[in-house]
Amino acid sequence: MEKIISKENKKIKLLKSLNKANKRKREGKFLIEGKKEIEMALESDIQILDICYCSEYGNEFDLGVSGFEVTKEKFDKLSYRENPDGFLAIAELPKIDLQNIKLKECPLVLVIEKVEKPGNIGAMLRTADAVGVDAVILCEAQTDFYNPNVIRSSLGAVFSVQVASGSNKEVLDWLMKNKMNIYSAYIEDSSIDFTQVDFKKGTAIVIGTEHKGLSKFWSDNATENIKIPMQGKIDSFNASVSAAVLMYEAFKQRNS
Repeated sequence: MEKIISKENKKIKLLKSLNKANKRKREGKFLIEGKKEIEMALESDIQILDICYCSEYGNEFDLGVSGFEVTKEKFDKLSYRENPDGFLAIAELPKIDLQNIKLKECPLVLVIEKVEKPGNIGAMLRTADAVGVDAVILCEAQTDFYNPNVIRSSLGAVFSVQVASGSNKEVLDWLMKNKMNIYSAYIEDSSIDFTQVDFKKGTAIVIGTEHKGLSKFWSDNATENIKIPMQGKIDSFNASVSAAVLMYEAFKQRNS
């Protein structure tokens, strides 16, 4: 395996640059850190172009793809994790067009509008994977699915769930084309308790940010606006918690 020492090496420079969204888009590449996450990416047919590896972490390199080795000092500077395992891959950005999504009969889809925090998106992806959601879709995206912190916080679920992104109108048109009921988490007087709706049919659950909530676009175009009743003094959940509550209600109804 090739060993790289110079910090001016082209591969090292590329690794450093891919933490930035504009660089990921321009290069058509992104980073995957962690052996488990790389294995999940390979299973989902993500094309791994190269792997930066550090043997000083004590993990065997047995991924079946090419790689190069660096020292622990250099790897620690490239890593964005508190406890790295010595694996950092460069992968080709996959296409995440709505038209590429394959839906089952009576699909369940999670739509996320303008959520900025990678940790929230990652947490939603983990729940979507657990529930068996058909796809997770970002609307008016403030970050991208292949932000290193989304991959980290999703524990690789970004590779096990179908993902796509688009504008609000593009996503709405796609949902309507696929004849889905749209349930928007939107608090207003006419919103109904989420346990009172039928999630067994083709369903899209739409979530916004905890700070501003969903835009009026989604409340106006919803089949029904829904709410999670709360009896304490706090009037909102974290976005990923709200998404989890709603997804598991759908899961319960569909598996009762």
